[in-house]
Amino acid sequence: MTFPDITSDLKAAMPELRGRLLANQPLAELTWFRVGGPAQVLFTPSDEDDLAYFLKHLPKELPVYVIGVGSNLIVRDGGLPGVVIRLSPRAFGESSTDGDVVSAGTAALDKRVAETAAAADLAGLEFYFGIPGTIGGALRMNAGANGSETKDVLIDAVGIGRDGTKHRLTNADMKFIYRNSGVDPSIIFTSARFRGVAAAPEAIRARMNEVQSHRESAQPIREKTGGSTFKNPPGNSAWKLIDAAGCRGLRVGGAQVSEMHCNFLINTGNATGHDIETLGETVRERVRQSSGIELHWEIKRVGIERS
Repeated sequence: MTFPDITSDLKAAMPELRGRLLANQPLAELTWFRVGGPAQVLFTPSDEDDLAYFLKHLPKELPVYVIGVGSNLIVRDGGLPGVVIRLSPRAFGESSTDGDVVSAGTAALDKRVAETAAAADLAGLEFYFGIPGTIGGALRMNAGANGSETKDVLIDAVGIGRDGTKHRLTNADMKFIYRNSGVDPSIIFTSARFRGVAAAPEAIRARMNEVQSHRESAQPIREKTGGSTFKNPPGNSAWKLIDAAGCRGLRVGGAQVSEMHCNFLINTGNATGHDIETLGETVRERVRQSSGIELHWEIKRVGIERS
């Protein structure tokens, strides 16, 4: 599918824009599943001010989406109309420490932030070592693993609103719940600060090794996957419900429920976005019939179906 090219109109309306605008840019290569159609416009801002300028002057009727490393995302095969914003690691990927505070741009990998904290002998962020996303996604989804989550360590976050206004949000402002936050979805996070706790370096490293070993032994991390597919229902494990419903190894087209961890879906090589989403919905229906429990997607699904 090809969308109308509106990049020249946007450039004309924003003479001071410094970032890069690309029309009909393929998104499959930017997601872990390696599926999905193009973005009508892909914008990579030069810095926070450039992002604010762009949003302030962007026509209000154009939808805006943000993607990080695409580790927890299904892009549908028809692609994304409007604008997709991708914050580059070069402009938004730094991380540093000052005392017990860890600062990071939202394009920084969670794993990199865990390493930055560890290098300063700060504990508490080791769980990020096992999350294959960026800090922006961690803020939006209250990302967590191994018994800890973002709300446990966040001091505050900075984001840019749809009108170009800069916002600083405290931990309370984020309205964190399990695998989500209550912040206006139009705010694009640009940086965050976290609180670590001084600890012995060998203890921190041991914890990070433990997190990594768990991922390697229990999750299909070398496959084209999107991480945990469904949220754990209260008092239950999604993978146990999926397994009990007989879905381990289940296939739709080129998509398969992982044999290793059945809350992971895999692109076996030629899956489409439709295959993966259909497989997920099939799993949800079988679990509903088997247990009466409704599974809710943890993976974000965006875009339109191919016409």
